[in-house]
Amino acid sequence: QVQLVESGGGLVQAGGSLRLSCAASGRTFSDRVIGWFRQAPGKEREFVAGITRTGDTHYADFVKGRSAISRDTAKNTVSLQVDNLKSDDTAAYYCATTSRTAFFVPSTYVRTQDNYVTWGQGTQVTVSS
Repeated sequence: QVQLVESGGGLVQAGGSLRLSCAASGRTFSDRVIGWFRQAPGKEREFVAGITRTGDTHYADFVKGRSAISRDTAKNTVSLQVDNLKSDDTAAYYCATTSRTAFFVPSTYVRTQDNYVTWGQGTQVTVSS
């Protein structure tokens, strides 16, 4: 069974950038969809970005154009770069993986939290204005 560990969070000024990393251990997750989600205090957890086994990427509208998700199969990691950070980006960020290994998955599948079966513990991102 795969275990996920996030890193790279911290305190950053508005307009700055962060690169979050999700490392997998236990087994490879190169054949799964990997998603990043976030949860701000008092709010529900929401989808941020996802990448499929074929490298297709999906982004929430609020990060589109200032974010990039990528995977390093050799290192068994997935990274999320977020630029031009805003105070609204303050949240705990989680990576997660699905159980589905199909080559093609629709965008709706990638964006739906219920499809993810393994979650990391999260990394806190705080953006100061």
